[in-house]
Parts: sequence; C-alpha cells; structure tokens
Amino acid sequence: MDAKKMLLGLFLVGVLSIAVVASGCIGGEQTSTPTTVTQKETVTETKVGEQITLKVIGPWSGAELESFMEVIKAFEAQHPNIKVEYKTYRAEDLSTILPLQFESGDAPADVIAMWGWFIAEMGQKGHLMEFNGVINPDEYVSGILDTVTVDGKIYGVPFTAAAKPGFWYRKSFFEKYGLKPPETWDEFVALLEKIKQIPGVKAPIVSGDSVGWPLSDVTEHFILTFGGKDLQLKLINGEVKWQDPQVRSIFEQRLVPLLKAGYFSDPIEWTSAVDLWWKGDYALYFMGTWITGMVDDPTDLGLISLPGVKAMVLGPDYFMVPKYTSHPEEAMELAKFLATEGQRIHVGTKSGKLATWKKVSIDDYWEPMKDVAKIVANVESAPDLDDSVGGEWQKAFWDQLKLLWVQPDRLDDVLSTLDAKFPKK
Repeated sequence: MDAKKMLLGLFLVGVLSIAVVASGCIGGEQTSTPTTVTQKETVTETKVGEQITLKVIGPWSGAELESFMEVIKAFEAQHPNIKVEYKTYRAEDLSTILPLQFESGDAPADVIAMWGWFIAEMGQKGHLMEFNGVINPDEYVSGILDTVTVDGKIYGVPFTAAAKPGFWYRKSFFEKYGLKPPETWDEFVALLEKIKQIPGVKAPIVSGDSVGWPLSDVTEHFILTFGGKDLQLKLINGEVKWQDPQVRSIFEQRLVPLLKAGYFSDPIEWTSAVDLWWKGDYALYFMGTWITGMVDDPTDLGLISLPGVKAMVLGPDYFMVPKYTSHPEEAMELAKFLATEGQRIHVGTKSGKLATWKKVSIDDYWEPMKDVAKIVANVESAPDLDDSVGGEWQKAFWDQLKLLWVQPDRLDDVLSTLDAKFPKK
C-alpha cells in the first residue's frame, strides 16, 4: 500500500461519526428481476460456500441504526455466504474523504449512503457502478431518480425517505392545557402566543441545530407553504433570487416576525432538543418523520403543518457502489435489495421512514406511520432545497440561518449572502 492510501486509511479511522438524516408512497405486489452488473469490471469470483464480507457506510446510529440493521439481517438471511459490516460516517466528512480515495482507485466500503447530488457528481467522473438494468425506474416515486441520474445513466438507488411534514406536539401536552391544532395562519400565531404564556415553557417552538439541516427544514416548510413547490424548484435551479420580493416577503411577513416574538428558541443540538421538547420545556418541534422512532410513546404524537401547506419535502437516502469494490456483483445485489424489498422491511420498523418503491403497501408500515403516510400522499412531494443545491452553498445556507435565528434584524444581509454564494451556472 503506498503512503497516500495509508494516510487516507488512517484518516478514515479517525473520523468520529454522528447520525444525520435525512418520504413516501404506497404500492402493490412484489416482483423480482435478476441483478445484472452493467460495467465491464473485473469481478472477484466467489467459490460456492465461500464467505465474503461487504462493507456498508451510512449515516445512522442509535435507534435509526437498529432499524437499518433489520434490513441487513434480512439480506444476510437470504445470502448466507455474505456477511455485512456497517460503519457510521457523516456525509459531511465523506464529502471530503471520498473524492481523494476515489482518485486513488480505492474506496472505504462496497455500498455507501450519500447525498444524491454527490452521487451524480462522482458517477459523472467515472467512479461509480451504473444501475441501468438493475432496477426498474417505473417502480419508484416520480422524479426520485432524477437526482442520481446523469445523461440517462443511473448512479445511485433510492432507499426509504423521510417526510418533513410540520411541527410535532404531544397530544397529552395539548390536552393538559386545552390547546387545539390551528386551521388558519392567525390561529397558528395565536396558538404560539398562548403557549408562550404557559408557566415553565421556555419557548413555544424548540429550534434543533448543530448539524445545520433542522433550521433549513423549517425554512423550507415556510417556502413550500407560502410559495409552493414551483418556488422551491426555482430557488434550487437559481431561476429566482433569494432577494426576490416573493421570497423576501415569506421571510419578512411570516418567519421573521415569529423569531422576533420569541416563539422559536435559540438553536439547540437537535437530539438534546428532542428530550427537552418531550419533557415539556417546549411545545412544538419541527422535525422529519424519523422522530416517531425517537420518543418513548409515538402514539402520543400529534402533527401540525402550517395551514395551507402546498407541498412537503421528500428526503430519500441514496446508495452508491464504487467501481473499486472487490465484490461488484454482490455489492450490486445488496444495493438492489436496499432499493426494493429492503424498503418493505424498513418501513415496518420504528425508522419513521416511508417507501419510495411503489410496491410497498400501507399494510407494510409501522402502525404510528400509517396516518403520516396518508397525509404525505395528499400533498405534492418536493425535493430538499439545500440537499439539491449541495456543495459549499449548503453550508453557507445553514450558517446564514443560524445567524437569522439569533439576529432576525439581519435578514437583508442573510438574503444577499445567499445570492452571492449561490453557485454560478
């Protein structure tokens, strides 16, 4: 092993990972198609009965990892000659590590979960296997493969997805204080003011943070409610500026007044915020559907979307297979399983995720997620804004929202910075 690879390997070992995440559809019967490897790669032949090990990298840990491992166990049961080893790495860390390793003709794992835009970029550079002929695009939620497809070549497969549908509350908390979910914007603001007056409540809404995306999820919910999916797409494509009057009005008339009124807390590490919200320090928490698997009693959960919401973010996880895997055939088989039957298994766990594969039915879902799946099915599905743009701008977006949360008077600076840093075509 040359010195460059050795240093990269040591760097990988030193990366400390934290789970992040990042919703769905309903379907019918199961079918299966033979897995094919479309690349002309040198395949390491596996002798009958020989045990091989596939390495998988993903963002999950804790309860989320437990749900994912149920899928892995099912795969191993169907493939007794394959053992799967899982490691947790943050996508933010992988975005720095992987390009270096790929350029060296190496990879830290055989199957890797990563952002869709990153997969497309690496595929276009020739580092990834292709899934054309391995999965059937018609079996997936419309548009779900667009992010990982370049010039007709599919470089990644979708797993389950998280919806980001609104503000969660405890039904027992609302019952205790006589609170009701709002049906209009004015009722929503009135609810926040009533909660603010409850003794012991630090703020009506807890603001999860430390990893950037919780604040961006809240912001996108406001954009989708008052601007719709079309505006979200135009922002992603750079067709509308952040200082555009329509965008500015959403911040100025809707979000910023709530920040100035103290209805949101200062940013708090997002998993700690779950515990504080659950014990009653805060009443509402905007979070993705995976929160159903993070609380003691998911049957006590209620959900409030902003009144008039037009679309919700559908945030899928994607897997890719580097060309540098030692077991391309088996790695592609695992990736295909994750994209198909693995989804059916995953939505039946406490993952809080929804299927992107249409052949999963409502009966396959974990009971607390069935109603959520129905709600999400009744609005448009929209792509995650900052995940779609990606790159350095994504980090800038997170940083600017942190600034806005603690200094809402800096709205002009925030919007101009987002325009200035947006990637040029």
